[in-house]
Amino acid sequence: MFRSLYDWTLRLAAHRHALRGIALISFAESSFFPIPPDVMLVPMILARRDQAWKIATICTIASVMGGMLGYAIGYFLYDTVGQWLISFYGLQKGATQFHDWYAKWGAAIILIKGLTPIPFKLVTIASGLAKFNFGIFVVTALITRGTRFFVIAALLRHYGEPIQAFIEKRLTLVATTFLLVLVAGFAAVTLV
Repeated sequence: MFRSLYDWTLRLAAHRHALRGIALISFAESSFFPIPPDVMLVPMILARRDQAWKIATICTIASVMGGMLGYAIGYFLYDTVGQWLISFYGLQKGATQFHDWYAKWGAAIILIKGLTPIPFKLVTIASGLAKFNFGIFVVTALITRGTRFFVIAALLRHYGEPIQAFIEKRLTLVATTFLLVLVAGFAAVTLV
């Protein structure tokens, strides 16, 4: 099952519209979509290592722009769209906890949570809900998302062949681990 999905993703990553696709996924993941852009980022960079920095830049900019939408959902639409998204993902307890943490930690939350598997949309929506300073939000989102995507790009650009060989040799293990990390990110927020 994972082999055909992996092969399809690699083909998609090499497609001429792949950069638009990664931008769309990065944007959506920061505000409402459950799947992180890493699903496309990794195969795209493996397929186009010479464009690693360009791909990471597009991913970062789109993610921050999506984060701005998430912020707006929390700021303006929390009682309608925001509540629905938080409930849909089962993150009610986490959203309340995040709101309380913003009073103490603010920018540090954005910087740390943006690097983790905790859904970034929770961070962006909670930032808007807490009425966190928008300028600082954008700068910290740019730092944390840029760090995440550029570290991945640097590792894959430099060690791409051995990483790709490892992934292809242990595809089921890698895919299962990725899914577990994704589920753990959601679980960590709901159990907090």
